[in-house]
Amino acid sequence: MNKNKKRKSEDHASNHPVKKAKKQWQVPKAKQSHAPSIETGDAGIWATCDMHKEGKCTIELRDFFNEYAAKLYNDAAVSSIKSDSGGGDAEATDADIEAEISKEVQVIKDADRRSLFLAVKIDTPCVLFFKTREPVEPVSFVQRICQDALEDSSLKKTRWVKRLTPVTRIGKATAKSLEEVAKIVLAPVFESEKHMPLKYAIRPTIRNHTVMKRDDVIKLVAGLVGKRHSVDLKNYDHLILVDVYRNVCGMSVVNKDFEKFKRFNLAELYDPTPKLEA
Repeated sequence: MNKNKKRKSEDHASNHPVKKAKKQWQVPKAKQSHAPSIETGDAGIWATCDMHKEGKCTIELRDFFNEYAAKLYNDAAVSSIKSDSGGGDAEATDADIEAEISKEVQVIKDADRRSLFLAVKIDTPCVLFFKTREPVEPVSFVQRICQDALEDSSLKKTRWVKRLTPVTRIGKATAKSLEEVAKIVLAPVFESEKHMPLKYAIRPTIRNHTVMKRDDVIKLVAGLVGKRHSVDLKNYDHLILVDVYRNVCGMSVVNKDFEKFKRFNLAELYDPTPKLEA
């Protein structure tokens, strides 16, 4: 009895074969490339922005920087990178589409390598970083932007950016690497025999880092400046900026215009906060 029922159910199933699901066509995925990162030997510009505006600020700063670079440097160095889309048949095969995607990815990689300003994603709210390459010199570049903003606030073309911080050279966030970076960055300013004794100050900024302490950074850098020069926190000739973020540290030396330029705070230069009346 049970065997007969089993045969009937098998016969019934054989008369109604299971329909196979149609295979859906998918666009071939291009291989993902590694995102740009901050590396030893890099130069660049840190920036802060309004909360939750990191994406918009990255776009506006990239355009803003490129516009300034076009004014300050020769056209050949800042010419825009145009992708060569090429021609193609109206009906493309899967292989054609995959090849085209790979080509577009390569164009983006090439453009990034040649770009004067390459945005690096930072996993900290309100903080951005742009790697720069020659002929851009971060300190003079940022100082020029601030000088123009101070002289004519109508030139404002940024909405989300707050403060800019130039970085002449970057190394690892260790005492040894900081010393190596400092020797390279400080030498042109403090080791020249032509220079009279200078007054200087050191301003460390430490984010998402717990190994090197503020006082340790100041002590190490001051020791490398040398005893010929003296510390003056208010009336300095040069200010040494030290930025430590996670596992990297960067350094630059700026002049006493740092205070006049509102500590490179573009938002304050364009729209100064009204002073309270006494």
